[in-house]
Amino acid sequence: MSLKEKLDPGKIPQHVAIIMDGNGRWAKGKGKFRIFGHQNGVSTVKTITEAAAEMGIKYLTLYAFSTENWSRPALEVRALMELLVDTMRKELPTLMKNKIRLSFIGNMNDLPEKCQKQIKVTMEETKDNNRMDLVLALSYSAKWDLVQAVKNISQDVHVGKINQDQINDKLIDSYLSTNWMPHPELLIRTSGEKRISNFLLWEIAYSELYFTEKLWPDFTKEDLYHAVYDFQNRERRFGKTSEQLSS
Repeated sequence: MSLKEKLDPGKIPQHVAIIMDGNGRWAKGKGKFRIFGHQNGVSTVKTITEAAAEMGIKYLTLYAFSTENWSRPALEVRALMELLVDTMRKELPTLMKNKIRLSFIGNMNDLPEKCQKQIKVTMEETKDNNRMDLVLALSYSAKWDLVQAVKNISQDVHVGKINQDQINDKLIDSYLSTNWMPHPELLIRTSGEKRISNFLLWEIAYSELYFTEKLWPDFTKEDLYHAVYDFQNRERRFGKTSEQLSS
């Protein structure tokens, strides 16, 4: 029996988030420039997106570019933005064929105009697809998102739209850029690093974390199946005891 066949169809996580790490190290290990790793990482994105849709995952959020990544060498950043635009344009037919909707979280205004335009075009073209949401986190950081939420809540309190007694976790949820989708049940990080890197800090409060030594360009469908199989064999207690869950 294959690993995929061992998966319980009734326990597939609705939302999986992935920190795609290791492109640069993968390229360096092959004596290539970092952009070579990013180019090969795109192939992995396509493979994992299709595998996730086949499994029945409804939301796949990929950490593609953080607000901190703007501090990388200008040549690498420019190449990344060009790669992003080119990839979205080329992969639009595949998204349509697989009924995958492209969504976005992050500070759109920070992105180059050409990149903004392509994201908006792709989102518009795929808006009626309903098999799975592929969510790109671009120029995104959890702290940035929380700061924007606090500012907007503060403004709404000031004008009387809400009062401070109404502020709770559900209200904060509604002010985040992720308010339209469920919190991820499973967070995967590749490359062996064991940190969250400012990604969905609020939303992963009760997510299961899965770390793998695989660098992102080497991450395969089988690796995704393994992560989900591992998830399915964990006990999610949400602060309760095992005895409470069993009863």
